Amino acid sequence: MRRWRGLAATPADLGRTVVTVGQYDGVHRGHQQLIGTAVERARSLGRPCVLVTFDPHPSEVVRPGSHPAILTSLDRKAELVAGLGVDGMCVIPFTLEFSRHTPEEFAHGVLVEQLHASAVVVGENFTYGHRAAGTVTTLAQEGRRFGFAVEGIPLAGDDSADGEVTISSTYIRACVAAGDMESAARALGRPHRVDGVVVRGDRRGRELGYPTANVESPPWTAIPADGVYAGHLVTLDPSGATLRSAPAAISVGTNPTFQGSRRTVEAYVLDFTGDLYGEHVGVEFVSRLRPMTSFTGVDALVEAMAGDVARTRAVLGLPPAG
Repeated sequence: MRRWRGLAATPADLGRTVVTVGQYDGVHRGHQQLIGTAVERARSLGRPCVLVTFDPHPSEVVRPGSHPAILTSLDRKAELVAGLGVDGMCVIPFTLEFSRHTPEEFAHGVLVEQLHASAVVVGENFTYGHRAAGTVTTLAQEGRRFGFAVEGIPLAGDDSADGEVTISSTYIRACVAAGDMESAARALGRPHRVDGVVVRGDRRGRELGYPTANVESPPWTAIPADGVYAGHLVTLDPSGATLRSAPAAISVGTNPTFQGSRRTVEAYVLDFTGDLYGEHVGVEFVSRLRPMTSFTGVDALVEAMAGDVARTRAVLGLPPAG
């Protein structure tokens, strides 16, 4: 998949395209259906499918301080949409100046002049332009004027939840914030993952017999609620592609037994010996085992950690430790 930042960097040999536009944070099941439709239209027309997204998140530019928790980094997003068959990903730097473009300026300047759209596929609730004045209806009008087709795709629902819910990035963020990783995974179509770099911590886990990878993630990353989780630690190559995955017991919180104050994500990789410092990794959360607890002493903490590892094995379907 080709990837570029800024409209000026659009490849000159792109030709006519099928475009889908959105923030696509999470690339969840609803996004997957929408992107899949865009890819199908592109294949039927013999044209490349281009996904347009924005960085930073528009809400932070329009309303500073309102940046939502991010479910997928740009690298992770690129990996996921490439897997869905997208041919190109254009990241538009979202600025105050860009936010003031009228719907017509966006349609003509972005979709027509730069991306040469022959068709545009978006969600039925899609808005664009200054103060979100543009809708699918106005986009269809612009399409008739400028010569591109427009398709608005209905939102996907999850009827396996308590009462059907609309799958959205906002819903998934709420699940993650509550530690409900099963609901988040149903909506995403995969476990929620936190990417980052393994950094040196206080090395207390090593002293207790449970050495952990302390994962430092980018700002605004969607971190699950404090607690202990069963999941996996995946190691990544420089492009963000998965190299290998290993089961892990994961701790999120401030280490209250030791009066910690800094919130961390730490993964104890089962049956692993080695050094992960400096590695780019992803922490995949499968299920919350318990809330974060302050123990009366080290012995009680170590006993709880042994129980966490045993429950992690059970949740992940692994045999007990030999």
